[in-house]
Amino acid sequence: MAVIQNTSAVFPVSGSFATNPPASGYFIPAVWSAKLNAKFYAASVYGDIANTNWQGEISGMGDKIFINNAPTITVADYVAGTNLTYQAPTPDTQEIVIDKGKYFAFQVADVLEYQAKPNLLDMFGNDAAEQMRIKIDSNVIYNTFLNGAAANKGKTAGAKSSGYDLGNPVSPITLTPALALQKILEMASVLDEQNAPDTDRWLLIDPYTRAMLMQSNLSQAQFMGDAQSMVRNGKIGTIDRFTVYVTNQLPKIAAGANTAWTSGDFSETSLVSTGTNVASRALVAGHKAAITFASQITKMETVRNPNDFGDFIRSLNVYGFKVVKPEALALAVVK
Repeated sequence: MAVIQNTSAVFPVSGSFATNPPASGYFIPAVWSAKLNAKFYAASVYGDIANTNWQGEISGMGDKIFINNAPTITVADYVAGTNLTYQAPTPDTQEIVIDKGKYFAFQVADVLEYQAKPNLLDMFGNDAAEQMRIKIDSNVIYNTFLNGAAANKGKTAGAKSSGYDLGNPVSPITLTPALALQKILEMASVLDEQNAPDTDRWLLIDPYTRAMLMQSNLSQAQFMGDAQSMVRNGKIGTIDRFTVYVTNQLPKIAAGANTAWTSGDFSETSLVSTGTNVASRALVAGHKAAITFASQITKMETVRNPNDFGDFIRSLNVYGFKVVKPEALALAVVK
C-alpha cells in the first residue's frame, strides 16, 4: 500500500503535539501485545538469566504463581536382610506474587496520521520494549542481587572451603585485569561448592569490568577457543562456564557511613550495616534456576481523545520475581 506524505503541511499545533511522532495509522492491540512481549524478552537481561517455567497465564496484578520445589531424596546405606525405609517426599511450595507493574501512554493526533510510515509500529514497539527493559531490569537486579546464600559472598565465600575473598562494601576487591578474571573463576568455584549445574550459568558485569577483562589474557583468541579476538569482535561470550552479560544496571554504593546500595531510582538503606563503606559495585553470578521471573503485557488499548482529534494509546506490563534457589547465586563486591 502506498503511503502519501505531505512534508509541507502547515497544520497549527499546540502544546505537546509539536513534539509528537507521527502515528502508524493503525492499531491492533493483540498484535502490539505480542510484539512488545517478544521484544521485551529479546532485550531484557532477565529473559536470559531467569527461568520463566511457571509464568502461565497472568491476567493482572495480584495474581499468584505457586511453585513446587523438588524435595531432597534421602540416600541410605543398604544392608542385606534388613527392611527398607521408605521416605514420603513432601514438595516445598513457594509463591510468586505479580505485584509490580510498569506502563507507558502516549497520544497521537489524527492530523499527523496520514504522514506516517508503515514501520512506525516496530519503532514504537522497539522503544517501548527497551524502556521497559531498563526499568524492569534495574528493579529486578537490585531486588535480587543480595538474596544469594550467605556462603556465596563476602570475605570467606565458599560453602565448603570458606576460601574465597569476594569482597564486601567495607573492603571491596580492587580490580586489575588479572584479578577481574581471577574473581570470576572464584565465583564459579563458589557455585561448584553448592553443586550448581555447569550448564545455564550466567554472569552480570558492568562496562568497567568488561574493559578490565579486555586487557587480560581473554583478549587473546586462543584463550577463548575462538577464531577471532574478543577485542576485534567485541563479544564477551563464555568465561569458564558463565555466559557473560554486560549491563549498566548493576547496583553500586557510594563511599561513607551507612550509605545504601543504589541502582537507578531504587535504594534500600537497610541493606547495609553500620560502617564506613568504600565506593564500589556488585558483580552477580548464578544459575538460571536461581530466579523465577514472570512478565506479561496485560493491557494494550486505545482511547479516543475527548479534547481533540486523536487517540490515547496505553499499555500495562505486570511482573513478579523471586529468588527460589539462593544457593545458586554468588556476589562479588569490587571497586
